[in-house]
Order: sequence, then structure tokens, then C-alpha cells
Amino acid sequence: MLVPMLTKAYAVRSATSALEPFELERREPGPTDIEIEIAYCGICHSDIHQARNEWGNSLYPMVPGHEIAGRVSKAGAKVRGFRPGDHAGIGCLVDSCRRCSNCREGVEQFCERGASFTYNSTEQDRKTPTFGGYSSRIVVDEAFALRIPASQPLERIAPLFCAGITTYSPLKRFGVRRGQRVGVLGLGGLGHMAVKIAAALGAEVTVLSGSPAKRADAKRLGAHDFALTSELKNALALQGRFDLILDTVAARHDVNAALGWLKIGGQLVLVGAPPEPLEVNAFSLLTRKSISGSVIGGLAETQEMLDFCVRKKVVSDVEVISIRQVNEAYERMMRGDVRYRFVIDLKTL
Repeated sequence: MLVPMLTKAYAVRSATSALEPFELERREPGPTDIEIEIAYCGICHSDIHQARNEWGNSLYPMVPGHEIAGRVSKAGAKVRGFRPGDHAGIGCLVDSCRRCSNCREGVEQFCERGASFTYNSTEQDRKTPTFGGYSSRIVVDEAFALRIPASQPLERIAPLFCAGITTYSPLKRFGVRRGQRVGVLGLGGLGHMAVKIAAALGAEVTVLSGSPAKRADAKRLGAHDFALTSELKNALALQGRFDLILDTVAARHDVNAALGWLKIGGQLVLVGAPPEPLEVNAFSLLTRKSISGSVIGGLAETQEMLDFCVRKKVVSDVEVISIRQVNEAYERMMRGDVRYRFVIDLKTL
């Protein structure tokens, strides 16, 4: 009989409450499970959306966190890919049905029977709640863990498991390559990873931002150009320029302007998730332009992304904080006061 393990964490108990100390039960690792002692967990903007019930599907109490990196402390008898002491990561998924056509095709995030997300979700039994990475440890089937080389800085790797894969997946899917022009709309947690990954793929990258303060960072992160979209002369100069624009903005904004900056047949890809609907003018699409969306990738693609980033030396720019600073970090994120990802040090939780 597997005995649940009490685990320290931080949780939010309602849409209006602060994150506070919490204890949850983790299962003892089964035959194909690994237990990970969490060293670091990134703070994604979706953590705030979910904690504050801005998407209307929040379950409380909630332990957020799906950018998890740490060390394997236990491995089940049938585990083949990990040993105690290995570095491992977990992204947005902890399970899926593994049988439907989407799971078999490696897009477990679109599991037809419903994926088990790392938090604010349930296990595949549809009743056991999942709790995320703002905690001291987590147990997951090895099939849903990512292999991190021992040489990598875990605090800078952790955000790749959401911000990295969310931007890598559409860039790869739409075949971004050397010689193409890519625009990155918004320079935040997602945007700064989009710049780094698109540049590593060989694209000519332009940061599109309404903030002149982001100009120097854009160049430092690898962008070839910067355009201040709030100035009309710059906006006009962008017309018909880009093969693809990755839109990382998580607030209401005008996507029709961005569609105008695409070449004929260009692609605008939404990876931000504004809580309110966006308006699209049909005339913005009539020159064979397309607007689409993208979320995370499946497990194989996430491992591919991680391996690519390791080869190209692409990691996240982070500010490491203690768990006791998490509520302050949320408030700072809402003000845009982070360069570019808060990461919680959980080794002393």
C-alpha cells in the first residue's frame, strides 16, 4: 500500500486571497514514478490568471507552478530513464490518457479524454486534484518528466518548460529558418524567450514594443532590430515586413495592426492569452494572411526544445526569489516589473 507523503507548499485559497503556507499529500512513487525534490519553479503569468480565477475555471485550494526543475530523489522499480541524483523537469502536463489519437501522435496537451495539467486539474482518475511546483517535491510518471543535463543552471532552465516550449513550438511548426523575418510582439516572460529561440533558429528578429525602455534589452537578448509601435512613422514602416509575428501579449490589444505588418501569406500566432475577446477585421486577412494560436508542446517536442536550447546555450533571464516573496512578485509582474522571469528558490521551503 502506497502511503501519502505530507509536502510543504504555498497555496491560494480563493481568487482574492494571498499565497500562504500549505501542506498537501503527494503519493509515494509507484513502479513507473519518480519523485523530484524541487529546486526551482518559475512564475508564469498564467499562474496569476489561475490564482485570481481570471479564466473562470479555478479550483481551490490551488498550488500553482508548472516550470519545475529539481533532482530525482526516488525512482520506481520499473523506471528506466532516471536514477536518483539525476536532474529532471516538469512542465504543464503530468499525465494524459496515452491512448487517444492525439496522445499517440505526441500532442498529449490535446488529449481527447482530457490531459492532467500540473496544477488546477485532476489526475486521470478525474477526482484527485493536482498541485503544482510551489512545493518542496512532486511525484510524476517518468513519461511526463524531462531530462536535464547535469551541467545546466536549473534556475535558468526551469522557465523553458512553459515559456520556452510555448514559443519554440509555433516557431518550429511554421518552419522558421535562416533568412526569414520574425516579429516578436511584446517583450516579457514569453517574448524574451521568443527572441532568443527565433534568433537561434537563424531568423532576423525584430522586437515590436510600445515601451522605449525595452530597446536595449531587445538587442542584448539577440534581436536584430527594435520598433516602437506607439509611433505612427514606425508602424507605417513595418507594413508588409514579416513572414511571421509571434504575439506574446496577454492583455487586450489591436491584432489588426500586427496583421498589417505581415507579408502576403504571413502568419500571426497568438501565444499570449488575453482574458477578453480580440476583434479581427476581415479585411486584415484578405491578402492570404492567417491568424492562429498555440500553447505548449507535447512531451517529445518539449524534450526536443530543451535539447535545442542546451546546444544553442539558450536559457531564461531570471530573478531568483524566496517563496516568501511570491506575493510581492505577483504584484510586480502585474506592473511589468520583472526582467524577465521570476523563479522561486524552493530548496529552503
